[in-house]
Amino acid sequence: MANKAQIELIFNQLGYEPSAEQWAVHLAPERIRQVAGGERAGKSYSSANDLLSRVFEGELFWLVGAEYEATKPEFYYIIEGLSKLGVNFQYSKNINPGWIIIENAITIETKSAKDPRKLGMQAPDGVLACEAAQLDFETFLRLRGRIAEKRGWLLMSGTFEGSLGWYPEKWARWQAQNDEGAKSFSLPSWSNLKVYPGGRYDPEILALERDSSEDWFHERYGGVPCPPRGRVFTEFQVSVHTGSGEKFEYDPSLPVHVWIDPGFDHAYAVLFAQRREGEIYIVDEVYEKGLITEDIVTICQQKPCWRNIESAAIDIGGTQHHGMPAAIDIWHKEAKIIPRYEKVPILDGIERVKSLLKVNPLTGHPKLYINSKCKGLISEFGGCPSPFTGQPLVYKWKRDREGNIVGSTPEDKNNDAIKALTYGLVSLLGYVQKSSGNKIKVSHF
Repeated sequence: MANKAQIELIFNQLGYEPSAEQWAVHLAPERIRQVAGGERAGKSYSSANDLLSRVFEGELFWLVGAEYEATKPEFYYIIEGLSKLGVNFQYSKNINPGWIIIENAITIETKSAKDPRKLGMQAPDGVLACEAAQLDFETFLRLRGRIAEKRGWLLMSGTFEGSLGWYPEKWARWQAQNDEGAKSFSLPSWSNLKVYPGGRYDPEILALERDSSEDWFHERYGGVPCPPRGRVFTEFQVSVHTGSGEKFEYDPSLPVHVWIDPGFDHAYAVLFAQRREGEIYIVDEVYEKGLITEDIVTICQQKPCWRNIESAAIDIGGTQHHGMPAAIDIWHKEAKIIPRYEKVPILDGIERVKSLLKVNPLTGHPKLYINSKCKGLISEFGGCPSPFTGQPLVYKWKRDREGNIVGSTPEDKNNDAIKALTYGLVSLLGYVQKSSGNKIKVSHF
C-alpha cells in the first residue's frame, strides 16, 4: 500500500487536492473501505483518483456497477488522470464492457453485476464498486471473495438509497472496530470545496438544510443513513437474515409449508417455507397486486416447491365470502389444500416473528432466513424498496407529527407478507411461551 508521500506525488501530478474528509478515505489502512457520499460530493472523482494512486501496485483492477453505465464517471476520470500522469495506455470506446491497458502490463476492466459469471473468472488486485448502494448484498459477498486470493482491496462508493438494505447496515457496523477489516466514511456534499467553497456553512448548503427535512438533509447531503423511523422489526438486517445460494434455496428432500395473506388492491402474499434443524427458511414467495385467488393459485402451482406442500395457513379473513367464494374455498378447490386459520393477536404475532429474527448470542445466528429473491417480504421489513413502487414501504408503528411512536399497535399497511409469515409461524410453531399470565400455545421448537 502506498504511503502518504507517494500518494501526494501522484495527486500533485493529477492536480487533485483532497479535502480532509477525502484524505481520511485515501489514507485508511483497511482493505475494505465504504464511502457514503452526499450529492455532488465528488465521490466518483475521488474514487477514480484513489485507484490511480494504487494502480502501479497491481496488474488487474475492476470497476463494478449494478449496470455498466454506473461505471462511466470513474472510467473516464481514470482516462483523464492517466493522460495527466503521462503514461502509455489504450482504452476501449465502449464501457459495456470497457477496458484500459496501461504500459501493456496493467488492466482495468468494467464489470456489470447483472452478469455474475464475469465476477468469478479472475482475481483482481483492487475493485472500485461504483454507486455501490445499488448493488445487492450477494454482489458484495462475491466481490469480497474475489479480492481474497491476492489480498486485494475494495473501495465502495455510493449515495444512500432511502437508507434501506445492506449498505447502510454495513456503514453503521464499520463505523466502529470490527473483525472484517473494513471502515466506513461519510463524504458530505460540503466536502467538495470546488462546488461549495464555504464548506459546511456555505450559503447554498445552509439553504438546502432550511428547505429539507432533517432526515433528508443528513442522508442526501450529509452521507449519513436515516433508516425509516418506527420500523416494527428493528431486529431485521439484510446482511444477517437474507441471502442466496444453496442454503437459501428450496430443498426437495424436505416438506414445504405455504402461508397466505389474500389481497387485491394491496399485495396478495404467499410464502413458501421449510423447517431445517430448528430454523425456518422462506425459500420463495408470490407477491402480486390486482390478481384474484385463482390467478395466484396458478402461479403458485408453477413453483418447483409446490410438489412438496405439506401444510398451509391463511389469514382468518380468507374465510369470509363478501358475496363471492371465500379465498380458503378457492385454495381447497383449485389447489387441493385446506389452509389452517385462527385469529392471531397483533402483538403476540409480532413477538413470534421477533423471536426468530433475534440473533442467538451463543451461536451468532437467527432462526429465520429469507431467500433474497423474496423482495416483497424483505421490503416490508425495511430491507429494500417496494417491488411495486421502488420506494420505501415499511411496516411501522403509528407515529405523531414529530415522529414519536403512539399507541400500542402498528399501522395496518405494508404488512401483507409479514401477516402471511405471522400466520404461518403461529400455525407451525405456536406462540412464544410466557412465564406468567393467560394460558397460550407453546412453541414447538
